Amino acid sequence: MRVDLRGVLQKEILIGDGAIGTYLYQKGFPVGISYEELNLESPDVIHDVHMRYIDAGTQLIETNTYSANYDKLSKFGLEDKVVDINRAGVRIAKEALNGKGYVVGAAGSIRAGKRSDISKSKLGYYFEEQVTALIDEGVDGIMLETFYDVEELLIALRSIRKQSELPVICQFAIDDIGRTLDGYTMPQAFSILHGEGADVIGFNCRSGPNAIMRAMETVSDIGIPMSVYPNAGIADYIDGEVRFGASAEYFGQTAVRFADLNARIIGGCCGTTPEHIKAIAEALAAYKPALLPPLDEEALFTRDEIRSSFASADQYEKTRTEPTIVDLVKERHTVIVELDPPRDLDIEKFLKGAKCLKAAGVDALTLADNSLAVTRMSNMALGYLVKEQTGMRPLIHIACRDRNLIGTQSHLMGFDALGIDHVLAVTGDPARFGDLPGASSVYDMTSFEIIRMIKQLNDGIAFSGKPLKQKADFVVGAAFNPNVKYLEKAVQRLEKKITAGADYIMTQPVYDKDLIVALKEATKHLEIPIFIGIMPLASGRNAEYLHNEVPGILLSDEVRERMAGLEGEEGRATGTAIAKELIEVAMEHFNGIYIMTPFMFYGMSEELTKFVWEKSSHIMEKKGSPAIIN
Repeated sequence: MRVDLRGVLQKEILIGDGAIGTYLYQKGFPVGISYEELNLESPDVIHDVHMRYIDAGTQLIETNTYSANYDKLSKFGLEDKVVDINRAGVRIAKEALNGKGYVVGAAGSIRAGKRSDISKSKLGYYFEEQVTALIDEGVDGIMLETFYDVEELLIALRSIRKQSELPVICQFAIDDIGRTLDGYTMPQAFSILHGEGADVIGFNCRSGPNAIMRAMETVSDIGIPMSVYPNAGIADYIDGEVRFGASAEYFGQTAVRFADLNARIIGGCCGTTPEHIKAIAEALAAYKPALLPPLDEEALFTRDEIRSSFASADQYEKTRTEPTIVDLVKERHTVIVELDPPRDLDIEKFLKGAKCLKAAGVDALTLADNSLAVTRMSNMALGYLVKEQTGMRPLIHIACRDRNLIGTQSHLMGFDALGIDHVLAVTGDPARFGDLPGASSVYDMTSFEIIRMIKQLNDGIAFSGKPLKQKADFVVGAAFNPNVKYLEKAVQRLEKKITAGADYIMTQPVYDKDLIVALKEATKHLEIPIFIGIMPLASGRNAEYLHNEVPGILLSDEVRERMAGLEGEEGRATGTAIAKELIEVAMEHFNGIYIMTPFMFYGMSEELTKFVWEKSSHIMEKKGSPAIIN
């Protein structure tokens, strides 16, 4: 951009360009390659794309550098080419324009709407490396585009402002809810970015003109110049090809409406072509925009106002009628028993076992989510039946493996509707190791992220950032494996889950008394309760299988020797005796006991539950009152 761009945008509209990636795809370049690498390998191809848009009427060209950052390029082994690719992208765009327009360096979101493990400091480094190369090669400004949340966009914006006063365009990818992924309304997001030095704020990708127009209507009178680069409608998959339905004629019509809403840069994103840009340019050829209204400082939100908006007074907040599992375990010994959903359609034995465990005094029945990636009946359906037919509290596992963000939120909303409010967030074993090895593992989220997002529902905010009409009331557990070489490092990972919002911890089964004591010492600083996992062994073969083949389980040499060669009733009896010994030690240090039922032998869990209550009464008598321990 020229030095006077800020003034230009007060009174003129600039025509942007259209898509590069989808346009190259339409021209026969395959999905799965780095289009940014073409800056080095086939610069004439990128030059030709720019020229087609310039011939169509474009006045402001984006460099072909949207994904030219370390993280994205590393997927193609190009991480050492960040500077070269970005600088080449600028040179190609400047050569195509030949001084007759503006070149903005494009830098896209790295998270791209996903919850990633990339730290803020790394994000800052990746953005700074890219934008430095763009600035050094002489761009007229920077366009930060396709950002889903305010947090990441701020990281990118600050990386520019550390080194340059060039104009910066910031663009969100939003849908028809008109909120960012981290929950901000558009007026709130505009207020934050304006305060950090953004010159132009707008929207691109994810939505067609209609949704972007609705978002613009909420901020068009603030007085901040806006940019709009909508998709060509919703993508469809026809005859093996991705196609977009919005015509060039339609884009010409919507361009005028965008201009009426104070858009000052208008172009196109995915699915748009030079024909779409030509239609925009022709529609606006005789358009005379009014001056932007003066910046309305009163319309901008303060930080305190933004924070308070996340606790909307009109949201319905549920009131609990009974204590949670966390309330119980803080006051007395508490028993959670795991009972696996069946692998077939017969639920008679499962429900019989649930009723038996209810009679034994179990505080919650926990149901795994296709553990070991083995297909079982829906734990949501069985959890509801347990609740309705036994009156026992269901505690449902939810794995990151099987559902994307859409499915996960939908699943949790279903739990809320059914009154199931206790969940355990787990990563989930990879699908390739289960009974359907051809199935896909989704892993849209890590266990840390799913905990945080479940707690976000408790704040009345959907995964998308959309406010919900009522707040959920989930009590969220986190899994912990103490059977590791370096317990301290495992505890540090556990602390991150607590920071994410975990309310309680459930461990993998422990078969070593000394480890239980060590675990108490290693976690004594933690403020949330821990349920020690105890799984009685059913046979010697079962013991060896768990020790040698199941991730996260490690048996002591003593336990393996005691179980060696035992089968049937004898094996189960010895396994139960070992479990009782472990429970006795655990109860001296922890109030929470988590019993896992092997092979649907719920009688073993029933016996162990009764043992807990028997020992608990002795401990209470000895101490004079229920001990409030971890």
